Amino acid sequence: MPYSQTQLDDLAQGYTAAWNSKVPEQVAAFHAPSSSIVINRGEPSSGHSGLTEMAAGFHADVPDLHLVCDGVRGAGAHVLYMWTFTGHHADTGNPLKVSGWEEWELDSSMKITSSLGWFDAEDYERQAAG
Repeated sequence: MPYSQTQLDDLAQGYTAAWNSKVPEQVAAFHAPSSSIVINRGEPSSGHSGLTEMAAGFHADVPDLHLVCDGVRGAGAHVLYMWTFTGHHADTGNPLKVSGWEEWELDSSMKITSSLGWFDAEDYERQAAG
């Protein structure tokens, strides 16, 4: 199903706000019940409990995480959500600025049914270590 750019912008704005709320359940609420995310070809986080745990992990690592949507593009039910987050690593206190994207599949109610997330993990580790 094709979505308008306005619909995609609204979805991206809400998803960004969910991450910035620091409430992991709000992030999971953008996903369909059986949705999953795979980050950098890692193990999938599946279902609302897995997605909540994944978001909580990011917030634990970067307690002051602030996410910005750099852009959103769609092709039918396929969506590219580009982002940058800033914050400080919980263990080292070092500043972080990391960019990446998610590739979403959406259902007819605009819930994410699957997501592939990508960012430069080596750069993240370098920044965290200082």
